[in-house]
Amino acid sequence: MSLLGVRGLTRDFDGLRAVDGVDLDIGEGEVRALIGPNGAGKTTLVGMIAGRISPTAGRVTFDGRDITHMPAHRRMRLGMAYTFQITSVFAGLSVVENVALAARRRARGAAVGSAVAAALDRVGLADRGAGMAGDLAYGHQRLLEIAMGIVQRPRLLILDEPTQGLAEGEIAGFGRLVRDLAGETTILLIEHNMDVVMALAGRITVMDAGRVLAEGTPGEIHASRAVQAAYLGNGNDAAAR
Repeated sequence: MSLLGVRGLTRDFDGLRAVDGVDLDIGEGEVRALIGPNGAGKTTLVGMIAGRISPTAGRVTFDGRDITHMPAHRRMRLGMAYTFQITSVFAGLSVVENVALAARRRARGAAVGSAVAAALDRVGLADRGAGMAGDLAYGHQRLLEIAMGIVQRPRLLILDEPTQGLAEGEIAGFGRLVRDLAGETTILLIEHNMDVVMALAGRITVMDAGRVLAEGTPGEIHASRAVQAAYLGNGNDAAAR
């Protein structure tokens, strides 16, 4: 059964069609990767799924419910969490305070503290809780934002470029985290690092010029000539990492 369904989703900006009639189904418990060259429409599509961008046309359903015109905060209450392509942590608050703010959407009282501690431990920031979020390196801010997502115990976790700014060891840790989370939540992963995509995703959706170019398993996508021409070929796979 599909947890997330998208039908004919379209978005125009001043006469430019950024997303053009996209259909997408993501099943409960799936790890789905969304890839494509810069300007393919990935972030705009995800913005419409999360309720941060209004579609020009089309429909979004979540667990069988039409949420096309539902604001982002109400989608969060239904069980969506979205980490941004650019970090959105509160720089003037501590690491613990950032995660606690997110935790309070789901937990109350003493449960907040235990949920925060568990989330920070899972992303490898347990020893940095007292520090200011603004003092973290960029890669650690990315991990903090992931902690803010998972502490909400979402049914759908949308991760937009989560490995950007992470060191190799941190990327390996991120991979372990996603494998661990896969048993708890559905994950939509927007990612340029193809090693990460191929290792973690059960299925991959490829966008190009606002449309879905291809969809399939990592092996099918790797073998697709259309995908190679648009994205993976001519050295683009190395450049996209």
